[in-house]
Amino acid sequence: MDDKKAVVPASEKAKALAAALAQIEKQFGKGSVMRMDASAPIEEVQVVSTGSLGLDIALGVGGLPRGRVVEIYGPESSGKTTLTLQTIAEMQKLGGTCAFIDAEHALDVGYAQKLGVNLHELLISQPDTGEQALEICDALVRSGSVDLVVIDSVAALTPRAEIEGDMGDSLPGLQARLMSQALRKLTGSINRTNTLVIFINQIRMKIGVMFGSPETTTGGNALKFYASVRLDIRRTGSIKSGDEVIGNETKVKVVKNKIAPPFKEAHFDILYGAGTSREGEILDLGSDAKIVEKSGSWYSYNGERIGQGKDNARAFLQERPALAREIENKVRASLGVRELPPLAAEKPEKADKAADKAAKAAETKAE
Repeated sequence: MDDKKAVVPASEKAKALAAALAQIEKQFGKGSVMRMDASAPIEEVQVVSTGSLGLDIALGVGGLPRGRVVEIYGPESSGKTTLTLQTIAEMQKLGGTCAFIDAEHALDVGYAQKLGVNLHELLISQPDTGEQALEICDALVRSGSVDLVVIDSVAALTPRAEIEGDMGDSLPGLQARLMSQALRKLTGSINRTNTLVIFINQIRMKIGVMFGSPETTTGGNALKFYASVRLDIRRTGSIKSGDEVIGNETKVKVVKNKIAPPFKEAHFDILYGAGTSREGEILDLGSDAKIVEKSGSWYSYNGERIGQGKDNARAFLQERPALAREIENKVRASLGVRELPPLAAEKPEKADKAADKAAKAAETKAE
């Protein structure tokens, strides 16, 4: 008896594969299986800025990727929510719809407004249980009409069984199972609808760790695997004006990145009540790239002085957002990071309403 397997000719293999592909497309729909050839080019990952130029550059693609899961974690008061609110503001500038699932019931809408968030266009939910929060997230993502969903935070996604139980009840692994199941359901629809979902997470300490970092994040390990980008944000110092503390020096480390090389770091300032000093970053990185000229305390661009001292130059750029955007795009181009997309034009509905209003006014005047 011959133990050797019969060699199948290449032509028969090709016919069998074609028949299998036809059967799959018939059963599951066209495009269920595709060849990655030149006729089907891979699209670039769409991104949205974080509101920090330094962090956008550290991410390698110019921002956070759409159609992916992102985790932002760090100690208390390190700037996690600030970073997500700035990302919401940037998405709204592009005409996107954003949702904020406030499981911690602690969103400061006044602060969000100061960071540039349009509250009239922002969807806010304050769910009672973790299951409710994740079902709302799933429904929003599946609708295909929401571009960004923020969940604040994983630690506050309390399972229903824990809420209905008594204080002190031991329910091991309940939240981890909830997160694992939710992410299995969410991942496919997130990619299909090109929605960016950001989970804010807290850190805890592992007991009895002798070597290595004792820090860990809540909600089990599922989120670590499903996240395309994980950001570790830390407060490294204080910014003072005289004796008064006016902000935090912040460091963000990209601890996981599936779309660019990981482990890069970004350092920036977060000013209380104002968020990231974007114009300050533009000046710093612009002068490093020789796009903004610095002579003594004077900053110049294209041979024209824009301010003496960093504070004056920053104020100058704040009053001229188009100029700040122009310099930022030049900095991005010099560092090999894609430029910012153009801002969204006036929405058609608003334009139509404005046109109708103008027409009615003209008719009234004619009468």
